[in-house]
Amino acid sequence: MSKIIQKNLPITRKEITLDEAKVLFKDNPYKVEWLDSISDRGESISIYWTGDQFVDLCAGPHLESTGGIKAFKLLSIAGAYWHGDEKNKMLTRIYGTAFENQKELEKYIEFLQEAKKRDHRKIGPQLGIFFLDETAPGMPYWLPKGTIIINELLNFWRITPLLNKKKLYEISGHWDHYKQHMFISKTEDKQTYCLKPMNCPNAMTIFAQTKHSYRELPLRLSDCDVLHRNEKSGELLGLLRVQKFSQDDAHIFVKEDQIKSEYENILDIAKLFYSIFGINFKIRLGTRPDDFMGDPKIWDKAEKDLKDIMDSSNIEYFVGEGEGAFYGPKLDIMMSDFLGREWQTGTIQLDFQLPQRFDLKYTDSDGQEKMPVVIHRVIYGSLERFVGILIEHFAGAFPVWLSPLQARIIPITDKQLEYAKTVEAKLKEQGIRVDIDDKPETMQNKIRNAAGEKIPYFLILGGREAEAGTISLRQRDGQDLGTMALDQFLSQIKEQIDTKSLNLIK
Repeated sequence: MSKIIQKNLPITRKEITLDEAKVLFKDNPYKVEWLDSISDRGESISIYWTGDQFVDLCAGPHLESTGGIKAFKLLSIAGAYWHGDEKNKMLTRIYGTAFENQKELEKYIEFLQEAKKRDHRKIGPQLGIFFLDETAPGMPYWLPKGTIIINELLNFWRITPLLNKKKLYEISGHWDHYKQHMFISKTEDKQTYCLKPMNCPNAMTIFAQTKHSYRELPLRLSDCDVLHRNEKSGELLGLLRVQKFSQDDAHIFVKEDQIKSEYENILDIAKLFYSIFGINFKIRLGTRPDDFMGDPKIWDKAEKDLKDIMDSSNIEYFVGEGEGAFYGPKLDIMMSDFLGREWQTGTIQLDFQLPQRFDLKYTDSDGQEKMPVVIHRVIYGSLERFVGILIEHFAGAFPVWLSPLQARIIPITDKQLEYAKTVEAKLKEQGIRVDIDDKPETMQNKIRNAAGEKIPYFLILGGREAEAGTISLRQRDGQDLGTMALDQFLSQIKEQIDTKSLNLIK
């Protein structure tokens, strides 16, 4: 690499025909296959020469010469299946990065090291939140602590069928546009059923069951059922990309003149929601994709409606061309975590198509039947994905209200065990998640273990505390808050939980 950079070789782009490219890469079956897929998409074929010795397919752009690389580092080597399919050959992938100066490179390496420390696939199992097993790829096992986090994140559930006939997805359009991501099964009577990959068609079915008046709108249906999506094994990534997940879906049926106010309400909810986690976000306005469904004029109107809403919202946004759903444009919530990484979590989608396909109607004030508009609203997104992001964002040190275990009582000797049980009972009466470490270990080991488990507070109980009815309080950040009355601690921790504070007691 250093020699190539020192030679300052020119990097030259050239567009060639499919036949020319196949001759050039005739000894590489992977390139030839890739060329066919480029041709099928109707895209031009571009190659880059590095000097006159090395050539490769690439869309670019590139630097003008190799001398423009001022700092680089080879990061790792890994195996990867061709197209991410384990049925194909295993190839070797070399990871590297380059920057315009050494300082930027070092900053990026520090970022990678910090990201590695925060990897939810490591922290989650260590803290007893979840684990993954090869017998169920992309389907996490939630452990008791993980279940606590999920339950804290969810306010309520609405249950609808998990298994639906193919006909439901033919009506919705998902069969034509999404079946490659669905788990499909046939019964003995040759009926085709699909595990539910999304909640939308079921929400339409619920609305269609009864007659509705304009006075009922906006009508909001909520559903947090388990969903299943068929992903390639090479695309699965811890909790961030799974095959079985739940999301906080809501489908809101509105009149056209209610769209703006409903979107404003949802955006206000999103701002409040993400502020609780100390997370910043911006919005991506996704426009029609190539495989869109419906009338282009309706799409034009829907996209204009969303743009007008965002222009008046005072929320930063940008347009993502072709990033809409196949049935309508959408606003995607793009959050930034502690390391500055961007994640797509929630989404707010405007849909004129599914109400039409399901022939949904409501009776307006003039007595005429009209079609509602549907707003698909998800704030968390996939709960599994959101928990994975939170694990990395907080490095496992969750805010007190979200921590699976909020306090640990550490008696110094067995003589304080009865007092420890009394303290535990008082805390549990107030809804605090607490346990006692009564293992035969030193106090320092117990404190070290509690800190390793990221428990917010350690209540140290010695002879003086037992006699005075107090506690000695320490925090997971190492701060010693000294002796405190139990009622004072209870008051402070309850306030932190009730307000969903991000901070520990100072």
